[in-house]
Amino acid sequence: MMMKRYLYVYFPAWPLDRLRRAKYQQLQARPSILEKPPKSVPFVLVEKCRNGVEIVAANPIAQSQNVHAGLAFTDARARVPNLVFEEIDRIADARALSKLVDWMVRFSPSVSIDGDDALIMETTGLDHLFGGEAKLIEQVSACLRTNGYVSKIAIAGTPGAANALARYCNIGDVFVSQPSRERQDLAGLPVGALRLSDKTVQLLRKFGLTRIDQLYGLERKALMRRFASREAVDAVVLRLDQALGLRHEPLKPVIAEPEWVVRLPCPEPVAAQEGVEYALDQLIPQLCQKLDMHGVGARDFCFYAFGVDAKCSQINASSASAVRDAQHIRRLLGEHVETINPGFGIDLFMLSAARTESLDHDARPLAVDMMGGFDGEAFIRLADRLVVRLGEKAVQMPASYKSHVPERSEGFSNFATHLMKVQSVPCFMGPRPLRMFEVPEHVEVMAEVPDGPPARLIWRCVMRKIVKADGPERIAPEWWKLSEKGARARDYYRIEDEEGYRYWIYRNGLYDDNRGGIPQWYMHGVFA
Repeated sequence: MMMKRYLYVYFPAWPLDRLRRAKYQQLQARPSILEKPPKSVPFVLVEKCRNGVEIVAANPIAQSQNVHAGLAFTDARARVPNLVFEEIDRIADARALSKLVDWMVRFSPSVSIDGDDALIMETTGLDHLFGGEAKLIEQVSACLRTNGYVSKIAIAGTPGAANALARYCNIGDVFVSQPSRERQDLAGLPVGALRLSDKTVQLLRKFGLTRIDQLYGLERKALMRRFASREAVDAVVLRLDQALGLRHEPLKPVIAEPEWVVRLPCPEPVAAQEGVEYALDQLIPQLCQKLDMHGVGARDFCFYAFGVDAKCSQINASSASAVRDAQHIRRLLGEHVETINPGFGIDLFMLSAARTESLDHDARPLAVDMMGGFDGEAFIRLADRLVVRLGEKAVQMPASYKSHVPERSEGFSNFATHLMKVQSVPCFMGPRPLRMFEVPEHVEVMAEVPDGPPARLIWRCVMRKIVKADGPERIAPEWWKLSEKGARARDYYRIEDEEGYRYWIYRNGLYDDNRGGIPQWYMHGVFA
């Protein structure tokens, strides 16, 4: 069984790095508006807290003058009178981290956000694609450093161990924990590295437990004697077991892990739209060949373009049925390929497929080609192209549902292959009108016959005399809705007036049913 491996990237100065990049991009776009920010001035980010305004991040110059996170802003200004400050933007920081995670999919299909200043990716079985874990870390670090991000990276066999080593290990900016050595590598780290609450860490330190290795020999009963709270004991044991790999810790990737992926690295960054088209033409046949080798097709396709500026563009397309036809996939993705902006250049393209199904096409009947019969595959492909171009809700098909209530027995649904199958209406249901109103319209009945159709009625301010009638067809409410207010049986009639027009009306409720007032009449549809 292959050992799990996780790469953790911690950004110790994420808000400052994000703000610096945003200022630089604004400067590039509008140099006449902004001035170049100074490099050698003390700068901090502040936030309004319960006890006033506090420092949440400080650049190295401010830190060298004894200004640090958690310090009151008034004290910081007293220490450094020329302190430059700006309010932190948590929403912009989270949005930028989410975009960076999308870009990091270039290294691993499973990337997750951890907190507000880190990300973690599973690299199990991927390191050989980059020449080993050392080369992988080197590439990740180089890409982040090129784009102005300060990072600390660690690789370990569990997410908890990778987190602790990246945040608390002081041996450089990179640490690689060899497989099955998490116990030794975590031994000298403080107990706070186990992602415990501040209150729990203080209690552990109160009893002299400051390092992780001091917890190795303690039993749960010994911890229970020291802690009054069982929840705190469970938290310590859980985090320790997760860090050592004794308990599994699930991760939730930001992007669902695709089932099939093909990649195309670029020797030089691609800055022309023609290069994007060429990359798509190269990747689609490779993906279809993989699908064909396993006898499957896919419904969802996603084309990624990873830029050198830590940005990721993507286009998505879906098919109503599983496909592996290169031309059809090319037409689906080609509808929006122009939305990919090369920007400063793209150095990696990736195409993924998901929702795969077995795809063994049967032979086409000869009569279909000779007599011009219905081509289901061509129909599905046309619908797919319309969905991509017009939107998912723009292409719909009528569908039948298992309900006796007319307005709930049919409707429209988004296009799907299973909707193409004709669903027969139960034989015990009477004829239905060609046009059925979405909301039945109230009619005024005159010369009503008890337990029979009316002799005259007024609908839309016009008097109509009934000359023929057929019915009733009684439809009872669903049994699970009998307790609801207004749930009454209906008697439907097909009627014809003296001018030959035919209608579908019903009486809502029965006389003496003790479920409401006097029965009311409604017009529900008209026949052709």
